[in-house]
Amino acid sequence: MNAQFSKPKRFGEILDHTFRLSKNRFKDFFLIFLILLGPVYLLQALIELAAGVSFFRTVGAGETWFDGILNSFSGEFSAESGQKVNLAAELGTGLIGFITMILTPMAQAAILFSLNHMRKNEEYSVKLVLKEAFSRFWPIIGSSILFGLIIFGLVFIPLVTGIFAGVFGTVFLDPGVGIIVTSIILFLVFALVIAYLLTRWSFYLGAAAIENDAPGLGRSWRLTKKRAFTIIGLYIVFGLIIGIINTAFEFTFGLVLGNSVLYGMIINVVSLFTTMLGAVVFGVIFFDLKTRHDADDLNEMIDDYNSF
Repeated sequence: MNAQFSKPKRFGEILDHTFRLSKNRFKDFFLIFLILLGPVYLLQALIELAAGVSFFRTVGAGETWFDGILNSFSGEFSAESGQKVNLAAELGTGLIGFITMILTPMAQAAILFSLNHMRKNEEYSVKLVLKEAFSRFWPIIGSSILFGLIIFGLVFIPLVTGIFAGVFGTVFLDPGVGIIVTSIILFLVFALVIAYLLTRWSFYLGAAAIENDAPGLGRSWRLTKKRAFTIIGLYIVFGLIIGIINTAFEFTFGLVLGNSVLYGMIINVVSLFTTMLGAVVFGVIFFDLKTRHDADDLNEMIDDYNSF
């Protein structure tokens, strides 16, 4: 087994391992996402062109250049440009979103299979790991749908509860104090609970893909035992990194190109990179958890054997 995967890692070691893998295997990892999602983003660009969006630069109505750039993102185009988003374009965008939701977990699973081969010191190819990922298509998609429903339930119920509590506070308490204090307390409590639960269940994908254990929620819960808050910290760090990268490119190219087709293509390429980076860190954490859990199971077996 590869020494980099064979021992449990600390917080900083996980970060270092992720960036090293992303650098050394960038070609393979990025190609996986490009093969699966590249054609989808190309189709999106063609739909936007068919809808009349300018390829190089889009400027909306406004008295100043900056107002025009902002309005190009809000959909307020000038009469001279003649640009508008029609129903067909909206339906096409919805279709693109649906396809993306289906293919993204498959790309993430292919990254997991790549890391698993590296972990075992086995040779692999992009074609091989894509084939392995799609061999688990239905378990992965079914598990992802279930996890999505869980996210919806965890977010929707607290949202309704928060609205109700806010109304309750307005009626029975001082309106200003009631709304602010109640909303802040409920938001913090629910955010922490939701983050904890989603973290405990978030490694379902690794279980469904690598371990043939769909939907994988129970396996994920066991793997993340005593590691949930460390993982939340890692998610926050990588979320900030990815957010900064995305924001920097969106702001920079948005000021120059507006909401044009070329701008969308550039942002989609950046999104491929950041999503790839997220898939790698997910895989590194998953195999770290697996190493820790399997080692604990082995130690328990040894202790049981010695007790006889």
